[in-house]
Amino acid sequence: MATWRRDSRVTALQRLGCAGLAGALSLSLTAPLELLTVLAQVGTWHCRGGLRGAGHNLCRAEGLRALWKGNLTACLRLFPYSALQLAASRRLVILFTDELGHISHWRAIMAGSLAGMVATIVTYPTDVIKTRLIVQNRLEPSYEGILHAFYKIYHQEGLLALYRGVSPAILGAVPFSAGSFFVYINLDKIWREPIVHFTPLQNFINGCVAAGVAQTLSFPFETVKRKMQAQSPWLPHYGAVDVHFTGMADCFRQTVKNKGVLGLWSGLTPSLLKIVPYFGVMFSTFEFCKRVCLYRNGYIESPLNYKLTPGVDQSLQPQELRELKLLRRENFERRKSALEN
Repeated sequence: MATWRRDSRVTALQRLGCAGLAGALSLSLTAPLELLTVLAQVGTWHCRGGLRGAGHNLCRAEGLRALWKGNLTACLRLFPYSALQLAASRRLVILFTDELGHISHWRAIMAGSLAGMVATIVTYPTDVIKTRLIVQNRLEPSYEGILHAFYKIYHQEGLLALYRGVSPAILGAVPFSAGSFFVYINLDKIWREPIVHFTPLQNFINGCVAAGVAQTLSFPFETVKRKMQAQSPWLPHYGAVDVHFTGMADCFRQTVKNKGVLGLWSGLTPSLLKIVPYFGVMFSTFEFCKRVCLYRNGYIESPLNYKLTPGVDQSLQPQELRELKLLRRENFERRKSALEN
């Protein structure tokens, strides 16, 4: 069993800002690997020479900036996605928590998965736009930007086109959650010590391993989702997708028929290579931003470490601490005025 806890010394808005900034920075630094993953999943001509050849072909055809195609969309999507996921997760954790305030590991993972599903569905059109911007030629674009892509897809293909591929995205959450849970329940056996004694480094490694296993298991659904997002009769070469299909099941069938079973895992290598730098940058940036917030709120002496401010009650929430400081200042001013009189 686990107890649901969060640092009450940081406000919800500050927490969201920390998560958004950390996510945007980690996305930007690993954007080339994400782009290669999407191109391999869709099956564009760039990937005929393998991972290194894909990057070389893309840079030669469209320039170095092409490695960051679609990254702005991904970063902008992060803020509403994080807000929705955080709000849904808090509601679901409360729903799954027992009367003693405990929640099982499986229920915690389920709560996180369901919250992610809610956020994914609501923000899904931006994911479609990101895929379209990645697969198009930057020098001869079909879409001139995020808003133009949204407008053009909606008017040419209809509202449902902005949700094309949402079914495999939802179904993929099942093996993803199962993979995460499988790793989590075996962590104490792997490390040969209780979970509560894990160091931050062990928790980081655990997160990377769990993400790797979960991504590998759910990757076929991710591949089909990308192909469905990219395919369009309004785009050159039908969106440069390597197979033609009429729906999710047919996409699975055509991919296996033309590319073999392993074709469902095309792009897995750059996706796995992205895990360590992505989580490393995200966790370190989040921790630094959190220290800045704790420092601004008055709980620690410096944003460079976690040394607590003397005389500050760490159990108080930010608003309570501000009110206490204001009350002390008013009392000090009254005493000062009394002494002067």
